[in-house]
Amino acid sequence: MATKTITLTTDDDEEIELMVIEQTMINNVNYLLVTDSEEDEADAYILKETGAETEDAYYEFVEDSTELEVISKVFEQMLDDIDLKYE
Repeated sequence: MATKTITLTTDDDEEIELMVIEQTMINNVNYLLVTDSEEDEADAYILKETGAETEDAYYEFVEDSTELEVISKVFEQMLDDIDLKYE
């Protein structure tokens, strides 16, 4: 099975390829759980879709601590074998 990836472009025009682990929609907002590595202890990030009214999807890292905690718990429930730690 092929792993779905997305490519983000930073403000410095650097491209970052991330692997999508899971996605969910909460309050009409699409969230992605992504990682930059397939290793067991890899860092995971939560992205939030913005600009949904345009043809292209735009994502940004969730930085609000309350939003991050809530969305992390949703992903943990979806993926029983994963333990997310947020900082």
